[in-house]
Amino acid sequence: MSHFALEKQAGQRQRGVVASLRRFFKAYGWGYAFILPSMLVFAIFTLAPVLWALLISFQSYDYTFVWNGKWAGLSNYVHAFTTQGGVFGQAIKNTLYYTVITVTANILIALILSSLIQGRSKPWRTFFLSAFYLPAVTSVVIIAITWRWIYNSEYGFLNYILGTFHLAAVRWLSDPNIVLNSITLSTVLTVPATGVVLFNAAMGSIPTEYYEAAMLDGAGPLRRWWHITLPLIRPTTLYLVVLYTIASFEVFEKVFVMVPAGVGDSAQVIVTQIYQNGFQQFRYGLASAQAFVLFLMIAAVALVQFRFLRSDVEY
Repeated sequence: MSHFALEKQAGQRQRGVVASLRRFFKAYGWGYAFILPSMLVFAIFTLAPVLWALLISFQSYDYTFVWNGKWAGLSNYVHAFTTQGGVFGQAIKNTLYYTVITVTANILIALILSSLIQGRSKPWRTFFLSAFYLPAVTSVVIIAITWRWIYNSEYGFLNYILGTFHLAAVRWLSDPNIVLNSITLSTVLTVPATGVVLFNAAMGSIPTEYYEAAMLDGAGPLRRWWHITLPLIRPTTLYLVVLYTIASFEVFEKVFVMVPAGVGDSAQVIVTQIYQNGFQQFRYGLASAQAFVLFLMIAAVALVQFRFLRSDVEY
């Protein structure tokens, strides 16, 4: 084939690409124009910092806030688990312990409360949903301060109750053997507002014909709940499990407010470690490496949850 023929084919392909782009922008251009500002904000304030943190996790970053560009490889990741006397490993264990208990409790409590509310009349449902949703609009810091006063070893509400039964006061937030359990309990006893609202909405969308058919077959309330309600709200359950898991892995405010001085390593979680290394000791490479370890843990757990809880529910 001659040189002229090759140039002609290249020109035709180029004109075809240009025409395709024109048709694409003519059909979808305005849509992309409208989302462009949001995408720019996301790219500048979210994507770029995340990519920069990933780069820092493989670099040496000194204490003078100057990036020297020295490649450190995986040394930051190795140091995260081998330095500081294994504190990061203990923080991972504490975070996993906190996550397993709080996620399980939040899902069960939300399921039970939603099932009880669903059977009420509309005015009562509205009242209870509004009441249970109040914790969601309250600052986590305020809730943590409240629990800190409840747990106060001298004049806290819990020790006051123990005193009425002539029991000794408990150092809820200063005893290293129970401080993590105290923080976990404060989360369990806070009503999972989002779960109650979403579960209630999911249960309300289930056709009543299913329950009527089950009643005709002699199924009681518990069997109807187990064989109809739970399977049909499985997508909502998956969403809430992932949501609560991410929130539990990223717990920080409650620990930081309730135990500001720390109780040794007993109350250390992953994010408090990241905060201490990054914003108190200025070890940005180490903090970035720990942050991406947290990201990988969340991603792995979410994949497992999607694998076992996903379902295609249609009704």
